[in-house]
Amino acid sequence: MRPKDQARGKLLEAKLLNFDAKVRPLLGIKDPAARAVLLEQIIESIRRIEFVHFIGSNPIEAGRADPHSSIFDPIRAAILKMRSGDYDEAYWLIFLFVHFGKHEKDGWRLVRDIYGAFGGNPWTWARMSANPGAFQQWLQQNEGRLKGGDGVSRRFGNHRKYETLSSSSANGTAAVIASYVAWIGPPNTHKRKIQDAHKEVGQNPREVFDYLYKSMNSVRRFGRLAKFDYLTMLGKIGLAPIEPGSAYLKEATGPLDGARLLVTVGTSGNATAAQLESILLEIDAHLNVGMQVLEDALCNWQKSPTKFVSFRG
Repeated sequence: MRPKDQARGKLLEAKLLNFDAKVRPLLGIKDPAARAVLLEQIIESIRRIEFVHFIGSNPIEAGRADPHSSIFDPIRAAILKMRSGDYDEAYWLIFLFVHFGKHEKDGWRLVRDIYGAFGGNPWTWARMSANPGAFQQWLQQNEGRLKGGDGVSRRFGNHRKYETLSSSSANGTAAVIASYVAWIGPPNTHKRKIQDAHKEVGQNPREVFDYLYKSMNSVRRFGRLAKFDYLTMLGKIGLAPIEPGSAYLKEATGPLDGARLLVTVGTSGNATAAQLESILLEIDAHLNVGMQVLEDALCNWQKSPTKFVSFRG
């Protein structure tokens, strides 16, 4: 751990122990080894957010937004589009980033080849939103190649490993994208979607996040994690003034197990998801790291509570 992170870890540990002693006992951190690993996971989660902020505040090569380039990166592309005022395209790229993910070995190859239409006319938001049916036909024609028929491996990221490229399935990529387009509702824009949320619930970033999170139930195959990842990324790159005020544990598995492990030791405690949510809010009031960090850190911590393992989506 870097010196900067060591200092940060000591401060977080002091706050966590203070919470344990004065507010509520956290049985999961009584073991020094488990506490050390949790703190390292929290720091790693903070660093992931800081990295997005870092790339968002530094120059980005134009090739990052070109799906015909080997250096294409949907997150950096979204930041470039946002900087140029093409907000719809920026939101669209974040959606594609979440739906396809980044594969450990294949990288961004799947999203690059689909968004870039194999070197053809890219499936930009303008093109896709005008005719999702045309994309379904294109996908049907290219399914074999996308699935490796040309000898090139293109796979979904780990968080999306159960998704399918099917053009005909009700839960396939074509249907998922069509449902996202319908959620935005062209000619409505993404910015208008956020503005409408503000009209409904006000300007509080956490209330707007929750409103959008619930409204995304209409997007196929976008469960708790996909909705959470999509909306938090919008906030991280500055596309929307939103942040999570909840870990949404009721619909979770890993983060819920991590919260139970922290509070009750073991994942079979009697605490309900709602009770654990309340406790996490209390913890965050002490640590001040944000619910996104706690959600991510607890999910990763419960996989290996006493030995640090760096997990990547």
